[in-house]
This record gives sequence, C-alpha cells and structure tokens, in this order.
Amino acid sequence: MTTELSIVMPCLNEAETLAICIKKARRFLKDNHVLGEIIIADNGSTDGSQTIVEQNGATLVKVSQKGYGNALRGGIEAATGTYVIMADADDSYDFEDLMPYLIKLRKGYDLVMGNRFKGGIKPGAMPFLHKYLGNPVLSFLGRLFYKIKIGDFHCGLRGFSKEAYHRMDLKTTGMEFASEMIVKSKLNGLKITEVPTILYPDGRTRKPHLKTWSDGWRHLRFLTLYSPNWLFLYPAILMMVVGLVASTLLIIEPVMIEGIIFDIHTLMYSSSLILIGFQFLVFYGLTKIFAVENGLLPKSKRYPKIMKYLNLEKGLIIGLLFLITGFILSYKGLTVWKASDFGSLRPTNTFRLIIPAVFTILLGVQIILFSLFFSILGLKNSD
Repeated sequence: MTTELSIVMPCLNEAETLAICIKKARRFLKDNHVLGEIIIADNGSTDGSQTIVEQNGATLVKVSQKGYGNALRGGIEAATGTYVIMADADDSYDFEDLMPYLIKLRKGYDLVMGNRFKGGIKPGAMPFLHKYLGNPVLSFLGRLFYKIKIGDFHCGLRGFSKEAYHRMDLKTTGMEFASEMIVKSKLNGLKITEVPTILYPDGRTRKPHLKTWSDGWRHLRFLTLYSPNWLFLYPAILMMVVGLVASTLLIIEPVMIEGIIFDIHTLMYSSSLILIGFQFLVFYGLTKIFAVENGLLPKSKRYPKIMKYLNLEKGLIIGLLFLITGFILSYKGLTVWKASDFGSLRPTNTFRLIIPAVFTILLGVQIILFSLFFSILGLKNSD
C-alpha cells in the first residue's frame, strides 16, 4: 500500500523531547487510521537522539550538512508519503492534532500553513520580541511583497504534498528555508491555505537553536532579495519621477518655497537622483534576469516578450540619442562661453545648460553599457 503521510522532524540534540513527539505522532497515525511514517532528520546530534529514534521505531535519516534547511530537505527527500507534515521535535506543537492539515491536503491544497496567532500562543511559548515584532513585521512584509494571504509566515508546523515540494525547488540551507517554502509556493502558483494552530512552551530545558536577530535578518534578507520589485523597481520609479519633476522645474527657473530658493545646486542633486534611480532600475533588470536564468525565480509568461523587446539594438539607439543630445547641449554651452570671449560666466544661467548636458551624456553611456550586459545575460533567450 502507498504511504499517505510522512511526518518529518528535524533533530539536533532533542533527547529531552524527541520520544514524546514520536509517540504523539504515532498515536495520531493509529487513531486516525492513516498509513504513514515518522522520519527524524538528524543533523549531527551528540546527546543520544539517534538511539531514541531507533527505540521508538521511527526512521532515522542522517544529514551531515549543517543547517535547519539542510536537515529538513534531507528528511523530506527521504519521505515516501504522498503528503508531508513537518514540525520541530521540541514538543511545542501537538503531533496528535494534525488532522486539520491532512484534511486540507486531501482537498487538493499544495501547502497548508499553521497560524499560531489564530490558534493560540500559550504563556511562555513565544518570546516577546518574536510575538510582537519579529513575526508580525516579517509576516506583513511577506504579505506585502508577495500578496500571500498568510498570517503567520514562520509557523514551524506545516504540510505539503511531495509533488508540490519538488515544484518549489528550495535552495536555502538555514532558518530562511521556512520563508522560501511559502514564497516559492506563491511564485509557482501553488494553492496555499492555513489552519489555526496552538503553540505550546518549548519542552526542552536548553536554549532553542533559533537566534532572534541573525535568523530574523536572514528571513528579511531572503524576502527582499526574492522581491526585486520592492528592493529595486519601486524605489527606482520613485526616485526617477521625483528627480525628473524637480529637474524640469529647476531647468526652467529657480523655485522658491516658503522663502527658500532652490536653484542650480538643487538641480545637480535632482539630476543625480534620476541617475541613481536608473541604476536601481538596471539592477532590477539584472537581478530578474539572473534569478530567472538560474532557476531562483520562475519564468513568467511576459519574460520572453520583455527580453525580445529589451534587445541590444534598441538599447544602443536610445543610448546614442542621449549621447547626441548631451553633445548638442555641450556645444551650445561652448558657444555661450565663446560669446563671452571664454571669460567668466554666470553659473546660474550656464549650469542650467551644462548640468542637463552632462546628465544626458552619463545616462547615454550607462544605457549603452548596460544594454551590452543585458544582451550577455539574455543569450539563452536568443533564437
């Protein structure tokens, strides 16, 4: 008969709570008549956890590569079940209450997340910073960046189909493995839902492996790096629009706001803001291409069309047009200087000509160079 459910627990020196977790998982399988297996992915325990696994009849999978993500990946890949439910072996989740997860999986959901904020967090189960800062903020950013209707991004108890796991193509090795699973599910169009889950106090006497600040930063870094829109595109649009509007007004004439005069010095900064915004825009494109071509992000339907539209020839033409504009403005500035017998000039007048000249030359050169680089990155898409 085919194994329906694999219950996977990562393990690193969990001797205090491992046995009770295995027993609860076994009771769940027996009481609910589920054909399943219990897999303990050991990440190099030195407290005898391996012996406890063997004594309690669970399957031991030894994972030599260190890291939460590595341990889970080793256990999941060894699983033979149609579905997988994973959770820590610290007795903070009730392995006898897995039926809500399995029901959702049977209904066709690819990823079933637990929500501890809906199910309940018992006193002492979650540190203050995690409960009121870390989890809420990171979960909010995850919903904002990826439009995922999940209230608890970091619940350690979750279920998924083995087929969905392969489609996720997870890469990370540490604690950010949990965030990657949700993000990759969304990016690959998988069906995601959540169920209320109760979080109990950690049953161990030692400190947990989770490190508040370093692991929190790893989650935040992952969320931003996998969302180039928020990291590069939106800031680029904002800077370029603000810079363009301000520069246009200042090229025409000085601007006075509440008695403060903004003139050519502000024009230099506003034009620089456009260039910085353009750099962000380019890095958005480079990040997107690199991520797609290396399998870090799925290829959207629009991707091939965009790659054909943003070709080398168009980039060279646009860049040359900016260069020509810059040279024309520079020549005009030179004639103004010549008219004064190459003597002193009024900066407030000439800089309104010279700054746009320098700006368009710099922008033209950048467009040409980045067009060449884009064409190299996109060689796989050429016919």
